[in-house]
Amino acid sequence: MNITLRVWRQDTPDAPGRFVEYDAPDIESHASFLEMLDVVNERLTDKGEEPIAFDSDCREGICGMCGLMINGLAHGPQQGTATCQLHMRKFKDGDVITIEPWRAAGFPIIRDLVVDRSSFDRIIEAGGYITVPTGSAPDANLILVPKPAADAAMDAAACIGCGACVASCPNGAAQLFVAAKVANLNLLPQGQPERWTRVEAMVDEMEKYFGSCTNHGECEAACPKRISIDFIAMMNKDYIKAKFKNRRMAGQGS
Repeated sequence: MNITLRVWRQDTPDAPGRFVEYDAPDIESHASFLEMLDVVNERLTDKGEEPIAFDSDCREGICGMCGLMINGLAHGPQQGTATCQLHMRKFKDGDVITIEPWRAAGFPIIRDLVVDRSSFDRIIEAGGYITVPTGSAPDANLILVPKPAADAAMDAAACIGCGACVASCPNGAAQLFVAAKVANLNLLPQGQPERWTRVEAMVDEMEKYFGSCTNHGECEAACPKRISIDFIAMMNKDYIKAKFKNRRMAGQGS
């Protein structure tokens, strides 16, 4: 198949960006989207031109490194699919495909299609972990977990932290990502000791980088793992409780 790419090129974070068109003939329909970009980059390199910078790692829909706006859609036209799992057969011969980086204040552009997602790391550092010793596997298996809680925690754990929720949100909000990370720990017995400090710390850290959620629902639609926005409601409920509980505990300690 023969396609035309309109790719966002930006040399440095402070440099002005622009769209550049590339002809991409003879692309195999069974190639993944990133494999197509690899082919284009090989051709650019052979011509002595600078290849297109983009993020990727596992290419199995697990790591969350790949993240592109493709024709205005986070990860492209196929729902429930990361960019690396999107295949060229989803496009037609002769298509013009526009490729952009994530567009969000919390994800500043580094170069071309690569953005800085370290704000997610700061949120995880604020409370996305547990400190209780879990012991060996047999010891951990002795901790009873209700099946509904285990199922919901596993659903939340599916989040790969790609940032599609932020990129697709008109407010540039990160509530779906944070809610998934909070729920993954707060639903389990091991996460209870730090439940209230965790949710307050992570939400407060999130507010430093991202906009506010107004329940558009675009985050759920763009999520490659189909994380439910129900987790946002759960997080908001815990956050309100945490504000009272943490204040009361701080007063008792003084």
